[in-house]
Amino acid sequence: MAKKFGLSRGMADILGENYVDVAPETAQAEKTEIDVNLIDANPWQPRTEFEDDKLEELSASIKANGIIQPLVLRRNGERYQIIAGERRFRAAKKAGLTAVPAVIRELDDSKMLEVALIENIQRADLNPIEEAISYQRLIEECQVTQEEMANRVGKNRSTITNFLRLLKLPKEIQEGLRRREITMGHARALINIEDEATQIMLYQQTVEYGYSVRRVEELVREYNERGEDVQEEPAADAVNDENKKKSSLSNEYVALKNQLSEKLGAKVKFQRAESGKGKITIPFASDADLERIISVLDKL
Repeated sequence: MAKKFGLSRGMADILGENYVDVAPETAQAEKTEIDVNLIDANPWQPRTEFEDDKLEELSASIKANGIIQPLVLRRNGERYQIIAGERRFRAAKKAGLTAVPAVIRELDDSKMLEVALIENIQRADLNPIEEAISYQRLIEECQVTQEEMANRVGKNRSTITNFLRLLKLPKEIQEGLRRREITMGHARALINIEDEATQIMLYQQTVEYGYSVRRVEELVREYNERGEDVQEEPAADAVNDENKKKSSLSNEYVALKNQLSEKLGAKVKFQRAESGKGKITIPFASDADLERIISVLDKL
């Protein structure tokens, strides 16, 4: 029996025991050459970013050595859709190939999605958010449990859980992860703050000042330890007066509060009693953050 190299357990479960990662000269599955003009991208491709420099490197390798690992395709009428190997396909086109080696598999839409997600998780350099979305889609669209997913992709269940938690972060921080402005370590620290405005504030500081993961963890711990110090407190005139406690800010004050929060990059808190007395609270997460806020105030 021909030897199979680099076989992925998750992929083998779906594609069958003859699926081969590399070394096509030893493959049992039948391969064929497919015209690149007949091949379409996978509509369920979880990878949204393909780095140009890495595609160029792969393209140069293909020019020199050809495609070592065949694409996996499925028939779609008179054309074909990519199940696995979109990076190779894009690089092959850059290299000027008119046909690529491929193995044809018959999969329904559900299995094709599952293969695309697992193949990308196992082999491609996904950014953390893309990987987290892939796990979420496997759970929601393919009905795969976290335990089953851990077995298929060869990762601990706790690792998968940590990735899924990233999707609870504000969109601004998720985009920072996509752009690799911060690492997953930074993001995991920020998750431990419940207040979204404070999360965003610390994220912005991390990018601006180049905080290490350890420094962000320290700031998060300091913030959580003194969290009650920055919570809204009843104004003096509102104490012992239930009606005054329930008084709300006018639209003008709400607008001013939101404007200050945006300018200062902090969740400004307003307190106002019916008498007109009150206070403004501006939370800060560190000495550096305080200096930043003072600098902004000086310019107002």
